[in-house]
Amino acid sequence: MRELKITDDLDLLFTALPPRVVSSLRDIDRREDLLEVVLDLGREPEARFPGEAVRLSEDPVGREDIDYIVARVGDFTDDNRAGIERTLHRISAIRNRQGRVVGLTCRIGRCVYGTVDIIRDVVDTGKSLLLLGRPGIGKTTKLREVARILADELNKRVVIVDTSNEIAGDGDIPHQVQRPHLQHDVMIEAVENHMPEVIVIDEIGTQAEAMAARTIAERGVQLIGTAHGNTLDNLIVNPTLADLIGGIHAVTLSDEEARRRGTQKTVLERKAPPSFDVVIEILEINRLAIHHEVAEVVDAYLRGLVASPEIRQLTPDGEVEVVAARESFAAAARAHLLAEGRREVSVPYGRELHIFPYGIGRNKLERALHDLDLRAQIVKHADQADVILTLKAHYRRDPGKFQDAVAAGIPVHVLRSNTYHQVLGALREVATLSRTSAEDHALREAQTAIQHVLQTSEPVELTPQSAYLRRLQHQVANHSQLSSQSVGIEPTRRVRISK
Repeated sequence: MRELKITDDLDLLFTALPPRVVSSLRDIDRREDLLEVVLDLGREPEARFPGEAVRLSEDPVGREDIDYIVARVGDFTDDNRAGIERTLHRISAIRNRQGRVVGLTCRIGRCVYGTVDIIRDVVDTGKSLLLLGRPGIGKTTKLREVARILADELNKRVVIVDTSNEIAGDGDIPHQVQRPHLQHDVMIEAVENHMPEVIVIDEIGTQAEAMAARTIAERGVQLIGTAHGNTLDNLIVNPTLADLIGGIHAVTLSDEEARRRGTQKTVLERKAPPSFDVVIEILEINRLAIHHEVAEVVDAYLRGLVASPEIRQLTPDGEVEVVAARESFAAAARAHLLAEGRREVSVPYGRELHIFPYGIGRNKLERALHDLDLRAQIVKHADQADVILTLKAHYRRDPGKFQDAVAAGIPVHVLRSNTYHQVLGALREVATLSRTSAEDHALREAQTAIQHVLQTSEPVELTPQSAYLRRLQHQVANHSQLSSQSVGIEPTRRVRISK
């Protein structure tokens, strides 16, 4: 990994600051750590560094100090921001009721070469990237460097849509948004008028901008952007920006589908493909959490699971270290079951579930199986079972009877009482655990078919699956940039994967 190279153009900013402020800044001699210079009318000027603020003078800021700066920077736009031409510095103004500037925050903009080496492999994939993190953590710095790499090193046509002038700086260069509240219109205009391969967007913060991002993604343009929010979870629960990760809506299931899933009739689902393929959470300046498959992560979240991201950091010698590998949806499901002390119910593919009831009323069990529409067979011996259902009283009285089954890996579900609702609840749980195994099989089958299609270019038809499992197989094929369609009629409807 190459050494970081930082360009800050601080001397150009100093020419716009009052001489007494510049003199104090030079005396402090911490220019590489300087974040902001704040001058508010009637208060002492201060310089802000990571974790502290330093007073620059005992004399408060006067009207002449404010006017000195305003006369030397660019025009302030509708969002009260200005810049210094050909630099990345941003000057933000506070106005009084009469519209006069009474406070200025001069934010230092730096171009840091090498800051995205930690995610260079992700940038090179051509996928759309969304950067998240708290203010000041370095989102815009990384965004700026990604834009440079895509344009200069990968030779892509890059259009920058910028309201703050922090990506390409101030001045008459083709990147700015004249009116910040119209950023969403400029995003669409950039696609229609300039045929970009990549659009870089800083500070996506409104629903209109999120919708514009979706439109751009649907047209096949790579998106690189930042958004308000620290984590992917923030976006999922944020109705304004949820469209960035596909949008969330409530779906009412049929009675049959609700029974099959073992859920309530109304569930939350993702309503569209995410606008961004990868979400990167900036935890610290050199520590990141990377969600590589946003669609999968959102789907897991909506089902009550958490698929852990990949955690990367830079070591003191500048090497990229993977602290924690990403966790797939299936792995998250298994971890969830383990955390609750449960074991997956493994059923050979294509065979119905085998249940051994010990002390459970057969009539109640058959009724619950019918109501859940669960394909199952009641067996007479524990060693024939995929799962054992028993009562708490029986399990406590003679736990030795279940030792062989537990040793053989057969899950034992213990019910508090021999009632219909207890049996129904246990079967719902069994169906959920069994479905996790079915998902694993369906996904493995799809992956095997994908490898065959990639190697031979011959289409492959998978075995019949439910609508839910077919949808997962379609998503896997889509991630591999292959075509897929459902063919046949129920109950033999299946997925066909081809180039």
